[in-house]
Amino acid sequence: METRPLGRTGLSVTAISLGTMTWGQQNTEEEAFAQMDHALEAGLKLFDAAELYPIPRRAETQGRTEEYIGNWLQSRPGARDKIILASKVLGRSDATWFRDDGHEPRLTPADIEEAVNKSLKRLKTDRIDLYQVHWPDRPSTGFGSNPTVFKQPAKVADEVPIEVSLEALDRLVKAGKILHIGLSNESTWGLMKWLEAADKGIGPRVASIQNAYSLVNRTFEVNLAEASLREDVPLLTYSTLAQGYLTGKYRNGARPAGARKTLFDSLTRYEGPGAVETINRYVALAEESGLDPAQMAIAFAVSRPFVGSVILGATSVEQMKPVIAAADLKLPQDVLAEIDNIHRAHANPCP
Repeated sequence: METRPLGRTGLSVTAISLGTMTWGQQNTEEEAFAQMDHALEAGLKLFDAAELYPIPRRAETQGRTEEYIGNWLQSRPGARDKIILASKVLGRSDATWFRDDGHEPRLTPADIEEAVNKSLKRLKTDRIDLYQVHWPDRPSTGFGSNPTVFKQPAKVADEVPIEVSLEALDRLVKAGKILHIGLSNESTWGLMKWLEAADKGIGPRVASIQNAYSLVNRTFEVNLAEASLREDVPLLTYSTLAQGYLTGKYRNGARPAGARKTLFDSLTRYEGPGAVETINRYVALAEESGLDPAQMAIAFAVSRPFVGSVILGATSVEQMKPVIAAADLKLPQDVLAEIDNIHRAHANPCP
């Protein structure tokens, strides 16, 4: 599989990476082990976790995903050095069960240090290769920081400056607990402020940015794509299948057994105005072109010049196989042209 630079770190990632957010809620530890074994055999390099996982967030399950990864690493001698292990620290949150004293998490130095130490313990490792800020400390218009309709977020008195958070991450890099840093759910302004702080010598340079990106959410292409390319900060995409909607499995109100919509009824991001019509158009295009809808969606993301890797989220090895294979699929020019036609007429219904 093709590999691509992870920013200016000197590391490379494969075009497809392994997402983990279902482990510990939708998936058992045995199923998680099977997915990791298959990912390693397929040559996937980046395994992406978070202190938040599994999703949906719950105090009862929080941290279980990292625990599964740690147990797998412990049971697979040599596996740790074959992967790039990534995790994330919470941004501003009202979830009080993440910190020992029960306060609402912020991106303060104390919060970041506590989060890293807990993740390292769960992961059973001495370092995290890519440590990402899951979302900003500052309030934003909507989760993901790239809205199609802007609303002025309320200001808060306790906003943690980016420079303060970066200084804390710098200390952890110097301690060897993390090697590189990344962002997630960040805007162009936010990315450039992190880079500006690094240029001033405050801390390490951002290596990557992990945002949602799919056929129904191409908001990254507005400003962020240019910043990504010019600043060598590749996109690690999540929700590239729109939480399964772009596979076509939810068409006509279907509720497949075991699917996230069926279990949690929480995918409203993909059910807003125009979403169903647009998703159906992309699925129909794939079928008319003799393509698997999921593979078309993944191949499109892989083909973008600003994408470093597409993070694959699956609940079984069988789901993983066709998605991994999509990394080598080159979409015909007429399909790419029709994708852009649909996008221009029905742009970003699921930001």
